[in-house]
Amino acid sequence: MSHPSAPSRRRPAVLVAGLVLFSAGVGIGHWSDRLIPPLPATAADEAPAGLKVVRGTIERTISALGVVEPRVFVDVGTQVSGQLRAVHVGVGDAVTRGTLLAEIDPRIYETRVTGDEARLLNLEAQLRQAKAERDLARLREARIRRLFEGRAASREDADTSAANLIIAEAAIAAIEAQIGEARSTLDGDRTNLSYTRILAPIDGTVVSQTSVVGQTLNANQTSPIILRLADLATMTVRAQVVEADVVRLAPGQPVRFSTLGRPDRVWHSRVRQILPTPQTLNDVVLYDVLVDVANPDGALMTSMTAQVFFVLDQAVDQPLIPLTALDRREDGDRVHVRLADGRIESRRVAVDVVAQGLAAITSGLNVGDTVLPINAHDPGTLTARVGDWGASGRAPAAAAPR
Repeated sequence: MSHPSAPSRRRPAVLVAGLVLFSAGVGIGHWSDRLIPPLPATAADEAPAGLKVVRGTIERTISALGVVEPRVFVDVGTQVSGQLRAVHVGVGDAVTRGTLLAEIDPRIYETRVTGDEARLLNLEAQLRQAKAERDLARLREARIRRLFEGRAASREDADTSAANLIIAEAAIAAIEAQIGEARSTLDGDRTNLSYTRILAPIDGTVVSQTSVVGQTLNANQTSPIILRLADLATMTVRAQVVEADVVRLAPGQPVRFSTLGRPDRVWHSRVRQILPTPQTLNDVVLYDVLVDVANPDGALMTSMTAQVFFVLDQAVDQPLIPLTALDRREDGDRVHVRLADGRIESRRVAVDVVAQGLAAITSGLNVGDTVLPINAHDPGTLTARVGDWGASGRAPAAAAPR
């Protein structure tokens, strides 16, 4: 009697296993909707997201770096040579015009003044003597002239007396000229003596001191500087602007700036002057633009670094949309607006300022409208959402001016 082979014996087991797996598959398929939660809908299944029109302010600006300096400052020096005997103020002291700042040793100049005064007194005494001699010569000339008329004196005596009178008058004129010269010298030496007392020429603050007590200052070869006074009530920002941008600036243009140490505080002012002479640094042509600003609290200090923004255009408190939602065409700018019932409407809008990735709208949209990016038909590329744009109804503050 023959026995079945091994493959024949395995066939019933394989059939049983297949039936078990088939039953399990049917059961899983039946219960899959209840056991496995549905997958989330993809972006392709969602309606395109929109961006709310918000209200805000944008600017188109030119940026530059600048240095803060006093608008008015004076390097106070000495007009006479000598040893610096005293300095009566220090750095940081506030002074008024006429305040005594320093003194030069005055002894040499006092000696000169004393000598000039003595010489002047001598000449004045000589003048009195010359006038007395002239009066005597006049009397003699008159007496001899009468004698000559009465034929009691010779012509030679008459001519001699007349010449003596003329000589006496000339001597007086010469002494008077010398007196004038002496007085002029005295005035000059008195002025030099007064220069040994160095007074403040303006109201301001002492910002630096370059000379020390005991130092000898030579005013004949150089202009020695003792200290610098500055009026810190008004400061000037000297901004360096490249030649490609400076042509778009003009005096009176709005400016705002902040300092490196106080980036949270913003100062506002206007352009005072654009200097015509450029500076060339590393083959870059730069022009100095001056901006004045009041400094009542002294927060601005000399040599501070300032980040300056010159405002070219500005849209204040206007409806704003991102540029991704603006469809710019030859026949006019348009946006796609989602209405309350879900329909999409194409609207023509008037654009004011475009800056910082935003566009200010003057007509065609209202705050709160929902606009669609121009690529909204391809939801896979859409990344912005209403929540990203700003649920508070204001434009996002992260945009930086360019």
